[in-house]
Amino acid sequence: MLSTVATALAGLIGAGTIFMGASAFWAPQGAVGFGIPDTPTEDRSFHAWLSVKGVRDIAAGLFIFIVLVGGTTSLLGWFMLAAGAIPVGDAVIVLRSNGPKAAAYGIHGATAAVMLVVSVLLLIA
Repeated sequence: MLSTVATALAGLIGAGTIFMGASAFWAPQGAVGFGIPDTPTEDRSFHAWLSVKGVRDIAAGLFIFIVLVGGTTSLLGWFMLAAGAIPVGDAVIVLRSNGPKAAAYGIHGATAAVMLVVSVLLLIA
């Protein structure tokens, strides 16, 4: 039961990551919610960098599904633990950019915490 819930949560994280990556292409103004002040959503160069981020987010979400389908619960747990470094890094970037602490901790920190919990659940299941 525990592994089923944790696996489903990992799948939701993967789907959410793919959605965030894809949204970079149709809603670049959503990047403002990341937390970096003065995000230049109208700048074409920024759109190019956002596309790079979008492709990487889509790939990261697909990696979760690949491990979910082809790996063990333990492997998925270790993978999710390692992937938790991404939102931690995002939080640090927001803080170093003098972005809102609410975004750093409330969005990125909370995501990292959820990923840590999912990782632990998968590893103990």
